[in-house]
Amino acid sequence: MKVHALAAYAPGEPLRPFEYEIGAVSGFDCVIRVQSCGLCHSDIHVVDNDWGGATFPVVPGHEAVGEVVELGPGVTHLKIGDRVGVGWQSGACLGCRDCLRGNEQMCDANQATILHQYGGFGDYMTVDSRFAFPIPDGLASAAAGPLLCAGITVYSGLRHAGMRGGQEIGVIGIGGLGHLAVQFAAKLGNRVTVFTTSPEKAEYAARLGAAEAVIVGRDGSPPQKPSRPLDIIIDTVASGKDYNAYLNCLDSDGVFNLVGIGNDPIPLSVFAFQDKRRRIMGSPIGSRSEMIEMLGLAARYGIVPQIETFAFERANDAVQHVRDNKVRYRAVLLMD
Repeated sequence: MKVHALAAYAPGEPLRPFEYEIGAVSGFDCVIRVQSCGLCHSDIHVVDNDWGGATFPVVPGHEAVGEVVELGPGVTHLKIGDRVGVGWQSGACLGCRDCLRGNEQMCDANQATILHQYGGFGDYMTVDSRFAFPIPDGLASAAAGPLLCAGITVYSGLRHAGMRGGQEIGVIGIGGLGHLAVQFAAKLGNRVTVFTTSPEKAEYAARLGAAEAVIVGRDGSPPQKPSRPLDIIIDTVASGKDYNAYLNCLDSDGVFNLVGIGNDPIPLSVFAFQDKRRRIMGSPIGSRSEMIEMLGLAARYGIVPQIETFAFERANDAVQHVRDNKVRYRAVLLMD
């Protein structure tokens, strides 16, 4: 099968047409006719080779949703015609301690979709079917794509920070990750406080279910304390802030979880977390079981990303919009 895709042939270059062949399927292979594919900053980082390890040409797209058109002989949980999604992770060893604990996302041999294979910016893609997830009927394909990356990142991060329900949850940043974190926290029964630099974003967060907003300066100045101490703060920005001040917004035994990607060192005072037995942690994407759980909850409670759609032919426009932080809040390419 010949695939018509878009690829970056060198770091930072615009996407150009690229063709490749999908060979005979075997084992757990799954071939998907792509209907839509999200574009996030991680795609840009790989296209620009900011993190190293990219193999060019790079076909981006790790938020792909489409129809199963071919299956390997080892696949029993999917059938032709199923609508499935593929996220950041496309493989793992499935035999190490992490995998056997159900933490495939932390496997040392985990494979990122656009680093180890061609992504979803094409009419077809192939993937290990064990990392292709059925999309519930209640979710539109275009909206489901960003949930496969941003959605699972914040959902898993909140869960592993201890979110249950009936808690005080803080969300730093109302962007591609933050606007989904507000929805998951609020619609699963928690009171949400947002920290944002924009009154307009604070109003938007209130429409998503946030109960309180703290407006912070863009210069990283300390935030004003919210009206109630928080059980969890999830940081979707992860740079340029007074971390000790945010830790002091937490209640005793509170948890500060970093899910946004940042490279800056984090200066911390031991007193900010020792006196109240607070904790600071990081969290990557979620496991396969969490992905299925998250998609089900999103369909049940109407948790959807705000998206801007672009025709496939306008992929470079979408890339530039994401580079310039102009997208509100997730960009999605439509293939059909």
